[in-house]
Amino acid sequence: MRVRLAGDLGKERRLAVLELLFYAAGATGIMLSYFRLYRERGWHPISAEEYRAAWLRWGGSVATHPDVVQRLSDLAGITVGYLGCSDNGVLQAAIPTWGRHLALAKDVLKQQKKRSVFDLGNAEIILPQAPDSTIVLRHKARYISELHAQRISTLKEQKEGLALAREPEQYSKKFRYNQRREQRLLEEQGGVIIPVDTLSAVDQAQMYTALFEKRWGFAVPGKEYLADVFSLLGEFMTGSFITINDVPVAFQVLYRVEAPEWISLEYINGGVDTDYNSLSPGSVLSFVNTQNEWQHARDLGKPLRYSFGRADREYKDRWCTRVAVYEVS
Repeated sequence: MRVRLAGDLGKERRLAVLELLFYAAGATGIMLSYFRLYRERGWHPISAEEYRAAWLRWGGSVATHPDVVQRLSDLAGITVGYLGCSDNGVLQAAIPTWGRHLALAKDVLKQQKKRSVFDLGNAEIILPQAPDSTIVLRHKARYISELHAQRISTLKEQKEGLALAREPEQYSKKFRYNQRREQRLLEEQGGVIIPVDTLSAVDQAQMYTALFEKRWGFAVPGKEYLADVFSLLGEFMTGSFITINDVPVAFQVLYRVEAPEWISLEYINGGVDTDYNSLSPGSVLSFVNTQNEWQHARDLGKPLRYSFGRADREYKDRWCTRVAVYEVS
């Protein structure tokens, strides 16, 4: 196979394109081994226990938490590997991998026709990395946190940003007044706010599915495995749901993990019964969940990284600040 690439492509980019072409052509053996050796240059295999120790030492996000990675990889039937980057024998960073991608990558799920197994949205990627280190990352990844902007030399800023929830004081007084008013009116009409952990995984899945499909008009992502995912990640689920006169009207899927220096929280998606739009249950639930999670983080004395995922919808601008996010392609 003869391949010509534009001369102005950088070495990293040319090799990435070549690797993709060889994968597409079904190449095996020596050539793919070469690409793997190049991609993992400066990295070495580590155990799952070593990866866990690195995460617990330096922190990470929901999508890189060792239990989240392992449990969802097992559910999808995809082997997860772990690599470490060391300097003079001292570990500086660690990553979980699915081949040439970081673990839990949507692209791998799509390639293996397993996209319906689970949905983590566009989760912020924070890797376990020593704060004073600089590393080279060649594994494909998107939505890498701004926390790595000066510490991973191969990052490229994505066109779209990430939406991180503002601190409570950053909302205007009028905004906070209106949210409290909406909550009061909803409660006067029989609205009740209930923690999600009062439900079983099966009940969570049934409620979320019904409300998501009523709001969006199409099947909830990962519907077949939803109860399994909620069961596997139950210890990380947080937040509340809302009923009005015992009818479920709003549900949000939130996962939270605690790192040494911050709290990472992912708002994956939500569902609302549109018959109750006049009472704004979705807005009320966003207000309650964000307020409660900020209070929880402050009680622990840690900053909160409450991600609404990709900054792609106008409603997110009401709740969030857009921040830069990065990729390795």
